[in-house]
Amino acid sequence: MTTPALPLSPPKISGRAWVLAVLTLTYTFNHVDRQILVILLEPIKQELGLRDSQLGMLTGLAFAAFYATLGIPVAMWADRGNRRNIIALAVGLWSAMTALSGLAQTYWQLLLARMGVGVGEAGGTPPATSMIADLYPPQERATALGIYTTGIGLGIMAGFALGGFVYELYGWRVAFFVAGVPGILLALVVRFGIREPVRGLADQRADAGPAPSLPETLRFILGQTSYLWLLAGCLLICISSNAFLVFTSSYLQRTHDLTPGQVALPLGLLIGGVGSIGAVVLGRVCDTLSKRDLRWRPLIIALCAGLALPFAWMFLRAPTPELAYAWNIVPSFIGLIYASIAYTASQELVKLRMRSFASAFMLFCLTLIGIGCGPWIAGELSDHFAREGSTRPLAQALEMILILNAASIACLLMATRNYRRDAERAAL
Repeated sequence: MTTPALPLSPPKISGRAWVLAVLTLTYTFNHVDRQILVILLEPIKQELGLRDSQLGMLTGLAFAAFYATLGIPVAMWADRGNRRNIIALAVGLWSAMTALSGLAQTYWQLLLARMGVGVGEAGGTPPATSMIADLYPPQERATALGIYTTGIGLGIMAGFALGGFVYELYGWRVAFFVAGVPGILLALVVRFGIREPVRGLADQRADAGPAPSLPETLRFILGQTSYLWLLAGCLLICISSNAFLVFTSSYLQRTHDLTPGQVALPLGLLIGGVGSIGAVVLGRVCDTLSKRDLRWRPLIIALCAGLALPFAWMFLRAPTPELAYAWNIVPSFIGLIYASIAYTASQELVKLRMRSFASAFMLFCLTLIGIGCGPWIAGELSDHFAREGSTRPLAQALEMILILNAASIACLLMATRNYRRDAERAAL
């Protein structure tokens, strides 16, 4: 079976770089508002008297349950309505709820505020990835979505740096205000500064008809076995990567006796800066290799998952913070590529009017189980090892989480078996 034929000269769509830039900025704000909590976990834990499992709930399930669940109806709305307006509304809502997080006086108040952030952020990624797929053809899509995915890294970098800097000067409550308020202005830029693209434009296909029903969409997606295997592999990586993302700062602070301000900049540069570079570079590599064989989409993620394992293990065994940062360079560089390729696949393995839903379905699973359960599982394991008398409970918990990276490789290799066939089926 041959790889689906792609146009030799992809169409150049006017203004697409500006739209991509604005959408990447919204994704950056998305992760600033999400990750600023991570760098502030230790002072919040001390002030409110929390356990690691409660920290995992704050950064995981409390956010993810609403983010993932509401993503599905929002995506169905986006496949039928104006995606730009949905994103603008979402940005305004999650930014306002981030600012309100700074008013929380108890664990439950902060939990409710983070739930509100999840409600707002549910309207961000599905319509954004659908818009990008209409602006960039398959030959350029992984690169474009890699650029969009840099919003994760840039948001982590800005959120960590901002949170650490403001915390040292004014405390953790003010940090939430500083992070949230600018997003309300960004919502206006999205609403009045970009235009809704024509569906199917970059694929040189027109689809102005009604969107398929939810049962039709689900039947089609469940018939795409490569989509399901890719989802399973990315899901396992997502659990691991989010457990590390949430607890790396706490691990360094506890192990090496550091403060939030001391770890904020180096971690922000590593996870955010190096990760953003990796997302773009590896996205470009993926596009280049995939022109010859689309199976390189899941293969790239599998190779990166295997490569990350020994470096992540050595990070947890490093005797000094400097060595820990050094061992974290490679996992940081390849850490975001699974997300950008997952979004790429969710756009090319389904039909035009299923794209927002396919992205949301991918996001639903990654968020609810990966983002939601990863930090919570790590927190529960850490509490368990602490009760057992371990001197390094959090490190032991994160070591166990790495098993999931190894398991993901098998799923991703299975995704290669029918990837080209499923891409052809989606293009019919």
